[in-house]
Amino acid sequence: MIDLSWMAWTTPTALFWLGIASSLIAMCVWEYYSPGGNPRVGILRFETTRGDRLFISLLGSAFIHLAWLGLVGPSLWWAMGLSVLYAIFVFKTV
Repeated sequence: MIDLSWMAWTTPTALFWLGIASSLIAMCVWEYYSPGGNPRVGILRFETTRGDRLFISLLGSAFIHLAWLGLVGPSLWWAMGLSVLYAIFVFKTV
């Protein structure tokens, strides 16, 4: 068994990484069955695909979590909820 105690895994951290892995797997399956990425022009005024919107939402979620850690503290449940809302916003409007 690998000793991961140095990483200080918490439940929100594990769920965050599980969510990233799950979304990447889901996007791969979606792209396999419906290739092309469904490009569209949103509020950013340039063409984005599903993969672009996923990348923007993951990057924003990382920044939300880092800001939460720096400004609020180690309780990441609200940051995770904020990240989910941010991802929904990105997929609907960008």
